[in-house]
Amino acid sequence: MTHELVRIAADDVHIEGMLEVPADPRGVVLFAHGSGSSRHSPRNNYVARVLREHGFGTLLLDLLTLTEDLDYQTRFDIALLTHRLLIATRWVMQHRPPSWPLPFGYFGASTGAAAALQAAAALGDEVTAVVSRGGRPDLAGDHDLARVRSPTLLLVGGLDTEVLELNQHAQAQMHCTKSLVIIPGATHLFEEAGTLEAVAQQAAGWFRKYLKRVNS
Repeated sequence: MTHELVRIAADDVHIEGMLEVPADPRGVVLFAHGSGSSRHSPRNNYVARVLREHGFGTLLLDLLTLTEDLDYQTRFDIALLTHRLLIATRWVMQHRPPSWPLPFGYFGASTGAAAALQAAAALGDEVTAVVSRGGRPDLAGDHDLARVRSPTLLLVGGLDTEVLELNQHAQAQMHCTKSLVIIPGATHLFEEAGTLEAVAQQAAGWFRKYLKRVNS
C-alpha cells in the first residue's frame, strides 16, 4: 500500500489530497467532498478504507483551500469544484506509474456529487463509474446529467426526504446505466447505526461491477 500526500497546482492555488493505493489496484476512486467537508471527513475516510479493502486506490481531495471553504457561496460553486476535480483527475492520469493501466471512478458527497457528475460528463468514457452519497446531483444541471455516460449509483437516506426527491429528479434526467438505492432509516449524514456501512458496501459493489481493469 502506498500513501502519499499530494499537492496539485490548480490555477493560482494548490489543492491537497491523500492518495492511497494497494499493491495491485483494481482501479482508482477520486473523492469529491461536499460543502464544509474535507479529505479528513470521517465518513468519506471510512468509505475509502472499505474501497481499499476491496482493492481500489483512493484519492481524497480538498477541492477548496481553507480560505475558500470559509465562504459559503464558494462551497456551492459547482463550476469551480468541477474544474478542480478535472485538474486532479488529469494529474493522477499523468503521474500514475506504468503498472496502473487503470480505470477511474468518482465518489461524490453533497455538492461534490454534482462536481463528480459534471466532470464525468466532460470526460466521457475516461470515468467508468460514479457513486453519490447523500449528494446533490441536481446541481449538476439537467444538460450535464443527460451527458453522463458513466454508470451512476445514487445513495440516499430513507429519512432524507428532500434530498431523495432531488435525486429522483436527477435520475430521471440521466440516460446512462443508473440506480437509486435508499438506505432505510438513514438521515442525510448517515449517522444511524449500520447506515454508513451499508453505503460503503453498496459503493464497493458498484465499483467492483463497473470499475474494471482496462485489459479485463
